[in-house]
Amino acid sequence: MSGQVNTSEIRIAGFGGQGVILAGMILGKGATIFENRHATLVQSFGPEARGGSCSAQVMLSDEPIAYPYVSRPRVLVAMSQDAFERFAPDVAPGGTLLYEQDLVKLHDLRPDLRTFGIPATRIAEELRRKMVLNIVMVGFVAAVTGLVGVDAARKAVMDSVPKGTEHLNVTAFDKGYDYGRKLLVGGGAAEGKA
Repeated sequence: MSGQVNTSEIRIAGFGGQGVILAGMILGKGATIFENRHATLVQSFGPEARGGSCSAQVMLSDEPIAYPYVSRPRVLVAMSQDAFERFAPDVAPGGTLLYEQDLVKLHDLRPDLRTFGIPATRIAEELRRKMVLNIVMVGFVAAVTGLVGVDAARKAVMDSVPKGTEHLNVTAFDKGYDYGRKLLVGGGAAEGKA
């Protein structure tokens, strides 16, 4: 055992109404309750609430977390253009950017970042429930980063969504997860096709 603590910093950002905070809660719940690890969640949102900017800072660790604030996330999940503009410069060197490819147009991108796009809103609309785009994104995050295991993340989804919507949300999760796995197998292209 090397004594090195495995801690991952994640920032999920978008606008109010996209389910950003719930996505962060699900990742944290998957790690803590279903993988017996440690997690913290710090959330922030503008006074506008729905439609305004919001973000969730998630830390996952094998050890207790003394300081819950994310400063240089290894993973940024950008669900809006504003989120990309505001937070992409803060991603740690060699970090990963996951983004909603229909809402975020990449520019001035650092060459050290690994980028993966998903049309999460479009996939959610194909399920006839645009509101599950955050769950599609959680599945995508689980697939691409491996920071929370697929079974733990799926259980956290089922444990976090309103009763009666579990099947819809697990389907949304699986769509995002499958999309991410296909991108990885296909070489990790930044812009995947649905």
